Amino acid sequence: WAYTVGFTVLPHVGSFLGWFINRKVSPVWYEKLKKPSWCPPRKMFTVAWTVLYTGMGYASYLIWNDLGGCSSKAIVPLGLYGAQLALNWAWPPLFFGARNLKMALVDILCLDALAIGTVCSWYRINKVAVLLMGPYLGWLAMATCLTIRIWKDN
Repeated sequence: WAYTVGFTVLPHVGSFLGWFINRKVSPVWYEKLKKPSWCPPRKMFTVAWTVLYTGMGYASYLIWNDLGGCSSKAIVPLGLYGAQLALNWAWPPLFFGARNLKMALVDILCLDALAIGTVCSWYRINKVAVLLMGPYLGWLAMATCLTIRIWKDN
């Protein structure tokens, strides 16, 4: 159970650090940005990411477990997962911390490619893990469109 908890909690670590670092300056600056009418309320992001990080963390545990831990078979599927997670964690500091909308856009576009690659590499390993990543891919698509619009409009 320790591995299950560890893998499930891991995605939350970077998210928490990003929030902690940017917690005081982000809200004021973000509220002043021009955003599309379909932009979710700010509080919705916290709830959504909590659910999504939990699902993707557990999915990564399923892949790790099915591949027998840190075996040679796990290098690509878990390497892609780790890379996309790192880009996911990098987005808030780029967007909120550095306020670099262009770099945040580049980051999320690369993140999209890696997240899709992750799911494709997991398909033959564990279908439940792939299904757990579905909501994440959907939310990521919305977040990408939102990043594009905010970049273009600001």
